[in-house]
Amino acid sequence: MIQKKPICAARIRKIPKQFSWVDQRLVRSHYIEQCTHRAATLYLFLVTVSDAMGMSYYSDATLENRLSMDTRLLTETREELVKIGLIAYERPLYQVLSLDLPASQTVRPQAIGDIFKQLMKGVA
Repeated sequence: MIQKKPICAARIRKIPKQFSWVDQRLVRSHYIEQCTHRAATLYLFLVTVSDAMGMSYYSDATLENRLSMDTRLLTETREELVKIGLIAYERPLYQVLSLDLPASQTVRPQAIGDIFKQLMKGVA
């Protein structure tokens, strides 16, 4: 049996607070707009079959069959989802990622006065 260990431990999926299993931030944060139809299809499949940590290990052959994709198309689609930041992949494991960004990747709001002070430092 395959040992499932998170590929990206910092982004383990959590059940969203809203009712649906598919996190509404997929739409609100504009991830869905970055997806082709085939990427959205693969993502929905992975969300549906993954465990509580977002992990699954469906084989390429099974995914190709279930989603009517050939090997090249599945590879391109998987790379698209990785690039967008919706999944992590280390053969044979998929991890549906949390849509919460780790603290190191979040933008911290600044007061407008602090921004002006930083800008003025270079004008002396």
